[in-house]
Amino acid sequence: MGGGVVRQGGGGGRRRRKGRSMPMSEINVTPFVDVMMVLLIIFMVAAPLLTVGVPVELPKTAATALPSETEEPLTVTIGADGVVSIQTTEVARADLVPRLRAIAAERSDDRVFLRADGAVTYEVVAQVMGALNAGGFSSIGLVTDIGGPALDGSDG
Repeated sequence: MGGGVVRQGGGGGRRRRKGRSMPMSEINVTPFVDVMMVLLIIFMVAAPLLTVGVPVELPKTAATALPSETEEPLTVTIGADGVVSIQTTEVARADLVPRLRAIAAERSDDRVFLRADGAVTYEVVAQVMGALNAGGFSSIGLVTDIGGPALDGSDG
């Protein structure tokens, strides 16, 4: 009888040899996720630090500041006696349009607030509004006081 070698495990597949391992066919994503989480935390901590400016002492120059968005509003007031004032300076009605044109040439904002005493007639207010428009001011705001009648039946 012959001395044959019996193989177990069936056919002629690959055999593992001692000391060598088979290449893996799947990717282990756990280390990749760990590295990404660490990078995310680093960027989350570092991002706010990048937006802080560097403190410097700026040099002083003779240049003027940029004009602000909120210029001092021009106010025209009509007193109870019909006297018209620009800011606090009284102006004759004949000089009103030329003065307003000169002021409008110097200002970037065409807004003006009109204050009129309650005793002044509507005709005078309309004439001054026409002068404001002729002077170059197209945005006219009428200034009133709070606490007047609501005209809805309540005394508000």
